[in-house]
Amino acid sequence: MNRIHIVSNRLPVSINVNDDQIELIPSVGGLATGMRSVYKAYKGKWIGWPGLPSDDIDQKLSGRIDQALEKEDCVSVHLSKKEIDLYYDGFSNRTIWPLFHYFAQYIDYDPELWETFVHVNQKFANKALETLEEGDTIWIHDYQLLLVPEMIKSKKPGVTVGFFLHIPFPSFEVFRILPWRKELIQGMLGADLIGFHTYDYQRHFFSSVRRLMGYDISFNRIQIEDRIIIVDAFPMGIDYDKFKNAAIGVIQKPLQEKSKLHRELEKYFLLSPDRKLILSIDRLDYSKGIPNRLQAFLKFLETYPEFVGKVTLIMLAVPSRGTVEHYINLKKEVDELVGKVNGQFGNINYTPVWYFYRSMPFENLIELYSSCDVCLVTPVRDGMNLVAKEYVASRTNRTGVIILSEMAGVAKEMGEALIINPNNIKEIADSIKQALTMPLDEQRERMIFLQDRIKRYDVFKWSSEFVKSLSKVEKIQNSMHAKRVNSIIMEKIRSDYQNSKLRAIFLDYDGTLTGFKKNPNDAKPNEELHQLLYQLEEDPRNVITIISGRDRASLETWFEGHKINLIVEHGVWSKKVDREWKMLSNATDTWKSSIQPILETFVDRTPGTFIEEKNYSLVWHFRKAEPEQADLRANELKDELTTMIANHNLEILEGNKVIEVKTGGINKGIAALQFLKNKDFDFVFAVGDDWTDEYMFKELPESAHTIKVGLKHTAAKYKVESVSAVRTFLADLIK
Repeated sequence: MNRIHIVSNRLPVSINVNDDQIELIPSVGGLATGMRSVYKAYKGKWIGWPGLPSDDIDQKLSGRIDQALEKEDCVSVHLSKKEIDLYYDGFSNRTIWPLFHYFAQYIDYDPELWETFVHVNQKFANKALETLEEGDTIWIHDYQLLLVPEMIKSKKPGVTVGFFLHIPFPSFEVFRILPWRKELIQGMLGADLIGFHTYDYQRHFFSSVRRLMGYDISFNRIQIEDRIIIVDAFPMGIDYDKFKNAAIGVIQKPLQEKSKLHRELEKYFLLSPDRKLILSIDRLDYSKGIPNRLQAFLKFLETYPEFVGKVTLIMLAVPSRGTVEHYINLKKEVDELVGKVNGQFGNINYTPVWYFYRSMPFENLIELYSSCDVCLVTPVRDGMNLVAKEYVASRTNRTGVIILSEMAGVAKEMGEALIINPNNIKEIADSIKQALTMPLDEQRERMIFLQDRIKRYDVFKWSSEFVKSLSKVEKIQNSMHAKRVNSIIMEKIRSDYQNSKLRAIFLDYDGTLTGFKKNPNDAKPNEELHQLLYQLEEDPRNVITIISGRDRASLETWFEGHKINLIVEHGVWSKKVDREWKMLSNATDTWKSSIQPILETFVDRTPGTFIEEKNYSLVWHFRKAEPEQADLRANELKDELTTMIANHNLEILEGNKVIEVKTGGINKGIAALQFLKNKDFDFVFAVGDDWTDEYMFKELPESAHTIKVGLKHTAAKYKVESVSAVRTFLADLIK
């Protein structure tokens, strides 16, 4: 793999300017830790905002900052105060954040925020495009940059693009609220590999892709016109050894080197050796469920008064977005609840809640992790939550209990924790009691499993797994494009075309000459297609045949005046130019009375579906139905039809959002061969998009030039991406 570049909202360093001296301070967060090893190892760059508004930086100083960052292989994306306000504090955190965390009542729909979000995403993309070379790989991070993958892919399709979302992806019913929902999905689909923390988020994303974009999804792959996109779950880890070693170091420190907090904790335990500590560490955000946590602790003390005076909740709330109204109101609510608990149960010797509204140095966090008997992690919605993993890694004596919200992504990995519903106050209160009274043997048994798992899948394993998947998806893309029509293949086909005397040209219709429509009757040819076919017809050496699953009446009407042969209903009927319709194969429709009631039942049960009746087939269309329900019903219908068709010599054809039942022994391959019989064609060409065309690709002579529309596995010799690519190919062929 060539160079790997990282793009995130922030660079992995903080900048400190003092008396014109520039100091770069490495960030200690999980993302910075995991990504630093990746972009350094693969000789890439890290592209992001340096953390200082461009308005506040002197022009001369700005150049020096960029130079200092370049030495660390970092590339600056400079943002003004207004851009930061509207893009980051605005659309990212007042629109996307509440939407993706299911707080729809907090969403800001201001179009100016959206416009700035697009503008700033383009700035990040432009800076990345300046850095990238063909064959490079780029890994883009998080919700602030949802549009960047497509902005890069559209300009440099040869670059492999990865994207990872560090927050939840909501269900379609929530996501659809956003006016710019399609634009965000389209932006993400610029990536070749899309990662989420859990399968639930992956599943929600698939649902939105199906419903908004209509793309086919098979297992964890999305099929779009010219690419396969892989979507998978990669639960993010932590630097396990860093926390473990720090915890060992804290325990072994001599008294004179211990921090003030550590000495206070030891003094506390000396005075009250039976006192238990519960730890709560979170950014002060409405998604973290902090008020519920305090209400649950209050309920616990009310329900189990024997613990009053014996249990203290240490609550560390890190300040966040303190100028935003919702956060101001949240802090007020938390302050009042802390006061209520302490006022109701506290006395001169006992404070139930130790409340810290500030951030703490890393060493102090380790001291808290090491000292507290219970860790209370109860967000109402959280993409992952690394606090739970950090607590586990810091428990060197393998004791301690985690009470964990089922709404946190980390709950999928930590089944040994006490899993609770964060909105069930009584359940949390009871879990606190269970945690405090859990025997040490049980604590150790649970903690051993947790530590082994979290150590095994740490942040470095997480990043390496994503990089491996990027390499894998690059190989998949290359293999999918192995049969792709390129300039050399095009020249070979054109040469054979020009040097031939009689040409048989077979053209599928839907999905090949024209795109699919929700209403099949809306798919009639446009003027561009008519003109292209007229040009093909001008050459007397061309024998053109449209070979389709459509009915006779539609194609005869649509192509009236053209010198084109027609084969319809997958080979039942044919009509040569200026001739009458002829049945190519004996077929019967006596079976319809048995099958039609079954299809009608599925129409009644599945809104948006309908039946199309042809002379010798029945078609159930489900393009306009809800995708998940339609897929479920389609599988049910196939199962039910399979038991019916055995005695009727029938076949089931699966097309693009259709299931067709037709007389057996008839297909496009047989029909095409009949057209070639007794004719001296020295150039045979066929193009089609779905599996009914595979019969044609297999039956035509080895010398035929066969082309599949789309990148799926095929018996055709070559592939093109889309309907527009087919039209371009035909236009180039006849130049």
